[in-house]
Amino acid sequence: MHEMSLCEGILQVLEDQAEVQQFSRVKTVWLEIGALAGVEPSAMTFSFDVVCRGTLAEGSRLEIIHLPALAWCMQCADNVEVRQRHLPCPRCGSYQLHVTGGDEMRIKELEVE
Repeated sequence: MHEMSLCEGILQVLEDQAEVQQFSRVKTVWLEIGALAGVEPSAMTFSFDVVCRGTLAEGSRLEIIHLPALAWCMQCADNVEVRQRHLPCPRCGSYQLHVTGGDEMRIKELEVE
């Protein structure tokens, strides 16, 4: 379950930013996760709660913003939404796709005190 290590990384970012921006408590974290990021949202939520125990983020909410998977189809010359990698273009059936979005994970916003 790599979600646990991802949450440990998020906590490290929160702790670093608490020092830089002078906040003492995290109330809410909005996290953008792309459909191709390979992250299970329920495992992420569980792991976040476990990792944050006894820290400045204990009891905080994790809000997950789901981002669609997008690709550029060389045949259609257009952006298309895809469900997963290595599938054909939903418009023309071509396999000449270049992923342009949906494989990212980033902290979008924080609510802090």
